[in-house]
Amino acid sequence: MSRSDTALPIVLVPVGTDENALDACLAALEAGPRAGRGGGGAAAARAGPRGLATPPRWMTATRLQAAHTRRTAAIGEARHLDEALRACGGEDVAVLASDARPAPGWLARLAACLAADAGIATATPWCNAGEVAAWPRIGEIVPVSQPLPVLAEACAALPAVVPVLPAAVSHAVVLRGSARVQAGGLDAASYRSWAAALTDLSLRMAGFGGRSVLCPATFVVREVESATREGDMDALAARWPAWHARIADSLMHDPLRALREQLAAHLARLQHLPPQPDLFAGAS
Repeated sequence: MSRSDTALPIVLVPVGTDENALDACLAALEAGPRAGRGGGGAAAARAGPRGLATPPRWMTATRLQAAHTRRTAAIGEARHLDEALRACGGEDVAVLASDARPAPGWLARLAACLAADAGIATATPWCNAGEVAAWPRIGEIVPVSQPLPVLAEACAALPAVVPVLPAAVSHAVVLRGSARVQAGGLDAASYRSWAAALTDLSLRMAGFGGRSVLCPATFVVREVESATREGDMDALAARWPAWHARIADSLMHDPLRALREQLAAHLARLQHLPPQPDLFAGAS
């Protein structure tokens, strides 16, 4: 977990088993803002030897203020993340999947989205494997070839709107601390995966009046979607019987279609520009 600026949320990265992806994720974090206040980090005990060694090695070289925690025995994804979130108290926290690579400026733009409206409980960026927040096609995993700075520039040109999502999506999401505490935090007793527990948390936040929204101004690249554990989907369906219908309705009607098309148009325009090394200066 790291914090790169006193005005920005804490960044929490639950470490998974893809060691190469973790390296790329930490490199993308390193490319972000340079100043900073410290936070902490969570590493899953199921990571391999190199995966367990990567965060401590990164911390010795990073210019961010960071911390790292690890258990010698596995307690489950949801419980591990819950402990890390509780350690953050009432702070706003951005949870970033360890196999995701955020575009430049991602944290500041998510924080600005949260700050713009006190009714927003969670803000999720675009992702090529982002389920209802996916680009270029909803509900599909589509590899993207565009460099992260190009994606950041294209997203920044989108209208300043924040469409409501059925729930937060786990590739990356910023959680309002006060709303998280009010909702009681993650329910690690009912869910095994942090993806399912995060969905449940965002739905409980909605019960207190908070909205889960898309932050169109930024993008996170990922190769796969988060996996749930056995029994998680049944638990979600039992607690939130209308949730599956909302997801199906979103997938069927694609309320973000116009924004997706605008993002594609901005990318096409940028990719036809001649190379300019300073084109993305200040993007982070």
